[in-house]
Amino acid sequence: MALIYSFLKSILMLWFRPRVLGLSKIDLSKPSLITPNHVSLLDAVLLSFCLPKEATFVVNTEIAKRFAFFLRFRKHIAIDPLNPYSIRHMLRVIRNGQTLVIFPEGRITTTGGIMKIYSGVGYLALRTGVTVYPIIINGLERSIFSYLKGKLKLSWFPDVTMTVGTPFTIERDPNLSMREQKATANDRILRTLQEGLFESRMKQNVNLFDEVLEAARLNGAKMEIAKDLTSAIDYKTLLIGCYLLGNKLQQMLLGKPVVGVFLPNSVGHLVTLLSLFRIGATPAILNFSLGIRSLLDCCETAHIDTILTSRVFIEKGKLEHIIAGLSPSMKIIYLEDLKASATAFDKVSALFSYLRKKKASAANNELILFTSGSESKPKGVILTHTNLYANIQQVTSVIDITSRDKFFNALPMFHSFGLTAGTLLPVVKGIPVYLYPSPLHYKAISELVYDQNATILFGTSTFMAGYGRMAHPYNFYTLRYVFAGAEKLKDDVRKLWMEKFGVRIFEGYGATETAPILSLNTPLANKPGTVGRLMPGMSAKLEPVEGIDAGGELLVKGPNVMKGYMIHGKGFVPAEEWYHTGDLVTADKDGFLSIQSRLKRFAKIGGEMVSLNLVEELAMQCFGHSGFAAITVNDPRKGERVLLFTTDESVQLSQLRAYLTEKQYSPLLIPGTMQVIKALPLLGSGKTDYVSLKQLVETGGK
Repeated sequence: MALIYSFLKSILMLWFRPRVLGLSKIDLSKPSLITPNHVSLLDAVLLSFCLPKEATFVVNTEIAKRFAFFLRFRKHIAIDPLNPYSIRHMLRVIRNGQTLVIFPEGRITTTGGIMKIYSGVGYLALRTGVTVYPIIINGLERSIFSYLKGKLKLSWFPDVTMTVGTPFTIERDPNLSMREQKATANDRILRTLQEGLFESRMKQNVNLFDEVLEAARLNGAKMEIAKDLTSAIDYKTLLIGCYLLGNKLQQMLLGKPVVGVFLPNSVGHLVTLLSLFRIGATPAILNFSLGIRSLLDCCETAHIDTILTSRVFIEKGKLEHIIAGLSPSMKIIYLEDLKASATAFDKVSALFSYLRKKKASAANNELILFTSGSESKPKGVILTHTNLYANIQQVTSVIDITSRDKFFNALPMFHSFGLTAGTLLPVVKGIPVYLYPSPLHYKAISELVYDQNATILFGTSTFMAGYGRMAHPYNFYTLRYVFAGAEKLKDDVRKLWMEKFGVRIFEGYGATETAPILSLNTPLANKPGTVGRLMPGMSAKLEPVEGIDAGGELLVKGPNVMKGYMIHGKGFVPAEEWYHTGDLVTADKDGFLSIQSRLKRFAKIGGEMVSLNLVEELAMQCFGHSGFAAITVNDPRKGERVLLFTTDESVQLSQLRAYLTEKQYSPLLIPGTMQVIKALPLLGSGKTDYVSLKQLVETGGK
């Protein structure tokens, strides 16, 4: 028997070459629980060869019959998960001093991500108080023994790692019922596995071009990865295009570490970014919805003197006046001209580089986005490729996404949500993405989501409201996940999508400085009205704010937090240890965050702090729609007063005053005045443009 065991072990270890990391963390001198994620039929088999012989495997009775041959070589107990006495049996085994290996999910994943946690595992940890050792298995989900056929490209020889995470124990809380304690224990196990999944996939000193090369290897060069209105591209064509364009740009950009990119969502934009990543140039993505002065300020801030753009884009976008305004101080390079100048030698050279799978040789892997806000000059946010890669891994550690999905992204890439979540994530993870140039084409987008069978959609509350109004009730039947960020998700928008399409919108929260996603609601942890829980790998604290009783300013740190700012006239300013979000936030006992307001969006009236967000929300509750925006204006008597803009001509301030009085809200929340406006101005990201509203008041509506 020993000979057979050794032979089997040799064959499987040679076949999969598993790397086991952190095994020394496990102490089997006392009873404990080992809790791996479950990605394939071979998980327990390979673990049995890697873990010490003292560990006892918990096996479903049906699985025990199928793998009886292998199980004869390991200590195990077979249990029926439907039998309530199974838990008692496992408790006895632990109390007898043994360590149990149990898969908390209770089944092999069919999503590629962590599935729900089997309720008995949390109970075992809670009742016994033993140390829990999470183990994260990566790679076997791509093996022929997984349940993901058709969702991932499977391989006979995947790279396999098994990583022991941070051990923990679960303490009893006498103030909670056993049912609540079990739920909390299960949630702790879930979050620990998600955290471990992120940490095991994280890398340092990443170049995103190299990650796309790896994605092509894993998913196949012929996989169609990106599409727009006029073209579709597979990994092979994408990479050859990157080699070709990168080689053409390398000589032209010598001595120019930062180059402006002035393009819409398109395959060409994707190729341009990856080309710049490969040659070590830093793209600074410019917001094409800004005016000439603001764009020149961006270029001065980031020391840009060269801009890449497209003639077709300039013509179709009617942006000739912008180029005319930039041309005197900027060198404008058109992608069409570069393409036309490519020789046969250039193309052969690019093909040769592709065949060699030539990696990026750059050490300076960065990207610059510009923040919108009330500052007189734009700030450049420097994000490293590692920041962006970290955010991709954070999101995919809590959301199940596979190659069977299809992203639809209309958020522009100068918006961090549109860049990271909408573009880089699918390309790095091997998920097809459809790139659309403008989020404002509500009817066209709703029809394209239907036509392309998209399963994942991103947007802001404002854009979601537009899509919801214009779409046929059947247009979104293929959508699995819809994510909203950048601004608060309005209740009427959430209700519209649920009632009209049967689709729930998962609200998240982030900032350009955090690449951008900080927190997210997910199918496994969703609380409407909040922005979800913090991403794996992040730490947070709430700093008290004078005059505010509940919550505090949210400060965060983590691998997705920016390298620093480019400040106009000052240059590079490194990020501090903790990033100050500038948002007033509360957190509940389960870790769900609620954004109360921007700290800048408070009025000080008679010495009291009044939230402009709350004024808007109360107006929405009173009148049943979301066409409101509040700003502050100077008041000689009270210091400041609130001016509420509305797109609804029928509403009266007296109605809102009566509503707030009836609901017993503070009189300070009653706007000083209300003004009707045809449409609320929007930033390119879809957020309300409060700066323009302020300027409208200051200029007397001119």
